[in-house]
Amino acid sequence: MKTLFDEVTIGKRKLNNRFLVAPMTRVSADLYGIPTTEMEAYYTNFAKGGFGGIITEGIYTDNLHSRSYPNQPGLVNATQIEQWKKIVTSIHRHDSIAIAQLMHAGGISQHLDETRAPSAIRPLGEKMAHYGGKPGRFPMPEMMTKENIEDVKNGFINSALNALEAGFDGIELHNANGYLLDQFLTPYTNTRDDEYGGNWENRLRLVATIIKSIKRRVPESFIIGLRISEGKVNNPDYRWEEGHHAAIAILKILSKLPIDYLHVAAESTGWANECLYNNGMSLTGLAKMILNCPVIANGNLHDKDLADYLLQTKQADLFAIGKAALANPDLVNKLKRNRPLKNFDSRSLYPNPSLFAEEVYLKYRAHNP
Repeated sequence: MKTLFDEVTIGKRKLNNRFLVAPMTRVSADLYGIPTTEMEAYYTNFAKGGFGGIITEGIYTDNLHSRSYPNQPGLVNATQIEQWKKIVTSIHRHDSIAIAQLMHAGGISQHLDETRAPSAIRPLGEKMAHYGGKPGRFPMPEMMTKENIEDVKNGFINSALNALEAGFDGIELHNANGYLLDQFLTPYTNTRDDEYGGNWENRLRLVATIIKSIKRRVPESFIIGLRISEGKVNNPDYRWEEGHHAAIAILKILSKLPIDYLHVAAESTGWANECLYNNGMSLTGLAKMILNCPVIANGNLHDKDLADYLLQTKQADLFAIGKAALANPDLVNKLKRNRPLKNFDSRSLYPNPSLFAEEVYLKYRAHNP
């Protein structure tokens, strides 16, 4: 029988167990997007704590339109690469793998005044000022041109190559939670009538092109993962109108892509609330049936019984842990020994309150006009 602590493989990389650290926004880089020594300690603690793999917070892919948060790290220049290299080296010392999550904010940047999105539609909701951005509504984004889309594609490709140079074992494309790639997928944020809008295949065209382009440029052993979700950070209750029928259609398209894993995000209210359909099917279970690659489940899966149930019923292969990992960087070691876990404290989401002051925002804007 499979267990949660089996050695497993993603692509050609081995993990010591089925647990990964989920990507979580930390806003703890410096004003120029350069990773810090505090970030090195943060990630190293998870590796020491027994996690088989670590997926980083979202990393921006260009200097102009991809950033979602002040103090968000990037992978677009030599200084950032060198600092990430130190972090990855430290993670590897503790026998864990490191995956860089690459993201583009699109229309839901928390701090940029000028944004671009698939369509000129103002995003729902308001900004999350506690992450360092100006409060209030999101700006009206500019509709992306074909040239803009090409720039986005090149940004992801170049950042993936930079991740390879930094020593990462792979990358995860953030096609979830309402950010740019997910904005192309989502009907109410993408009303285009060209080859990037309309049917599901068109809506997935950009991410498919990015994946194929990266695959041609990296070694076979370099992991290419993809994250998807239905809910958004600015609309957590959103679900695909066609329910499991939409899931099946989307997953069939994804099954044709050279990805090494699919990561299904459900961090708002958990796997049981966000991944189950009325007919008893689950998004992760459908992914396991349709895709020929490992499926990572997310959402309150520090619950050993639930994680084991998904494993034994073939609804997931690996488990990405978020908030519980913040409270317990040594979560995997604790679970192995059946030790109690500490409760999550929401204040740990915000690592340095001084980063969120208005003067910090103004300094950032002065350096990044």
